[in-house]
This record gives sequence, structure tokens and C-alpha cells, in this order.
Amino acid sequence: MPSFDIVNQVDLQEVDNAINNTRKDVARRYDFRGSTTEITLDKREKSIHLLTGDDMKMEALRDMLVENFAKRKVSGKNLDFGVVDSTAHGNVKRDVAIRDGIDKDQARQIVKIIKDLKLKVQAAIQDNQVRVTGKKIDDLQTIMGVLREADLDVPLQFVNMKS
Repeated sequence: MPSFDIVNQVDLQEVDNAINNTRKDVARRYDFRGSTTEITLDKREKSIHLLTGDDMKMEALRDMLVENFAKRKVSGKNLDFGVVDSTAHGNVKRDVAIRDGIDKDQARQIVKIIKDLKLKVQAAIQDNQVRVTGKKIDDLQTIMGVLREADLDVPLQFVNMKS
């Protein structure tokens, strides 16, 4: 029986490359000269820590980060920006979580979209992915197309297609 998995996977090497490109951009920009700006990646926690001089620089840093993620073909939807906090030295900091996988609420939303199509398929939530099985490959391809067009909070990849 044909099936495929719906996942949200992030390539941490591409994330690291995007962060390195952002660091280079910060070093080249005139408005960041003379200010403390740090960008650190914690691969275990799947988070990015940003530290800079003020709120305007933080927004510029956010824009550069999202732009470099797009250049490396990593969706900006994978970034979950936290609140901007002040530090004791007059700087501002922000933690950015990297979303990897599909959480339960988003998986339920995906299953609901699939069931609303009224196709003869089954969708099952498995850990941080959704497995879709059906008798016709055309039905599975229809589901892929609908989910690509759906406005979801996470980017989706379709893997493990079996026929």
C-alpha cells in the first residue's frame, strides 16, 4: 500500500553556514562597528543566542539571519524568535529556537486538513511526523499539493515515499 511521511527536518550544517554568513555580514556593516554583537549556535539545544547593542541592531540582526537562512534554502518558519531582553551591560539579547519536527498540535491540524479532503487515505501521527497511507498514489500526490498550498506554521517535507 503506498505511503509517505510528512516531516519538518532542519539541516544543522546549513543553519551553521547561515549563521557564519550572518557573522560576516555584521563584520562588514558600518552601523555595527564598535558595538558588541555575538551570534552563537547551540546544536544540542537547537537554539541561537543573539547579543547586540540596541533594539534597532537586534531587528537588523533578525533580518540578516532570516535572509541568510533563505539563501541557504532553510525556511525562516523554522526560527522561533523569543522576546528581546536587556542585559546588565546595556546590551540586548534574544534567544531563537530552531523548530525541528512537527509538534502534536500541528500534526492534528495536518490530519484535519487531510480528512477534510474526503479521500480514501489514513493519516497517523507518529512521534514528530505524520504518516499517510492510501490505495492510490494520485490521492497521496493530491494531499502533497494541498499541504504545500496550506498556510501552516512549519515548513513541510515529504519523505519515505513507498508505492
